[in-house]
Amino acid sequence: MSKSISGFSKLSKRGKLRWLVENFFKDPENVMRELMSYWLLNEEEQKILDGFSENTISNFYLPFGVAPNFVINDKTYAIPMVIEESSVVAAASSAAKFWMTRGGFKAKVISTKKVGQVHFMWSGDANKLEEVFSDLKIKMQEDAAGITKNMVERGGGILDIQLINYTGVEKDYYQIKVNFETCDSMGANFINSVLESFAVSLREFVAVQDHFADEEKEVTVIMSILSNYTPECLVRTWVECPVSELGDFTNDIDAEAFAKKFCMAVRIAHIDQYRATTHNKGIFNGVDAVVLATGNDFRAIEACGHTYAAHDGHYRSLSHCKIENGIFKFWLDLPLAVGTVGGLTKLHPIAKRSLEMLGNPNAEELMMIIATTGLAQNFAALRSLVTTGIQQGHMKMHLVNILNHMGANQEEKDAACKHFIDKVVSFNSVRLFLDEYRSGTSGNVKKKSILKN
Repeated sequence: MSKSISGFSKLSKRGKLRWLVENFFKDPENVMRELMSYWLLNEEEQKILDGFSENTISNFYLPFGVAPNFVINDKTYAIPMVIEESSVVAAASSAAKFWMTRGGFKAKVISTKKVGQVHFMWSGDANKLEEVFSDLKIKMQEDAAGITKNMVERGGGILDIQLINYTGVEKDYYQIKVNFETCDSMGANFINSVLESFAVSLREFVAVQDHFADEEKEVTVIMSILSNYTPECLVRTWVECPVSELGDFTNDIDAEAFAKKFCMAVRIAHIDQYRATTHNKGIFNGVDAVVLATGNDFRAIEACGHTYAAHDGHYRSLSHCKIENGIFKFWLDLPLAVGTVGGLTKLHPIAKRSLEMLGNPNAEELMMIIATTGLAQNFAALRSLVTTGIQQGHMKMHLVNILNHMGANQEEKDAACKHFIDKVVSFNSVRLFLDEYRSGTSGNVKKKSILKN
């Protein structure tokens, strides 16, 4: 039986699902019922979700958690986080509570420029193009005025336009680079619309220029598109306190020893790319969770952040640490292009609630909240790494997932959680416990005794 189909997109949602389960699953009726069980009961809200993508057959759920006690610039937040990885929300919450009594987090937006580019080929004299570029800029902005009008009224729009000559690396290749301010909008559609207008203006302008010879009057536009690398849409967040106020840590580590080990751990992530990758992944555990919860684009933010981590040609830690004059300081500079209006931020029902939970912040405040969550996550991970090790806390949080994987019932889960309070969690140790518990001899103790205690 052929598993290909023509006209799949024209089928109803139920029709798509029916075709899929009948061709790719061994138990189509049960699979169809299961996938349909995840449809929202509210049909209007389900239609909104279906409109976000194409060929939708069901909804894919992720946990929606909250990390409380975040004090950022003296304002307290409960931060929404959408993530499936065990211990991330708990770690962020723990770091927030730690710094709540040490002055909290501080944050500031350094700049909010976003970037777009018109890439084109032209075989003419570069000097001639430079000579008329100021006139071209005027035409491009005049032609795009209908697109930019509303954004300008909100305080944004086109900031500057540059001609970039790349003919030294690729014959006839040029670029028009445009910086934008999009206020509280992520601005992707706005930027791309302006750039496509600029491309039309460019071709028209060059075609009628007496300044150019006939063979120079044709421009080939390759593409017009925003860049997700926005190094000047930048936020900084930090924590600091006297080393002596850091307190003592497990394994008899005092504040001074902790601070030195912590700073060295960050330094290693600036030196070694293997460590830097995992280090920055931990930052994005926090960042992505808030980005998802607020209906923003985590893929664009990750791509930008990782490019920024390598902006000097060597992939490095995005966070920094120093001890100076007895003061411990830990900070993060992160490019973040996010929005609080438009896109999914107002359409997705949970994204709307996330923003409401945060006090309906503008884009700059959301930048600070997201970056701070990333810094908190990074602090929590490094604190564990240089004290107890990462697995102790992580595997305790992962215990329930392991028990579910092994088909444990509620009684067995309760007993396992008590048993592993002071023991190392691993798949093998949990499997051994369940085997012994089910046989009635967990650690040579009868099942009833475990439940009583």
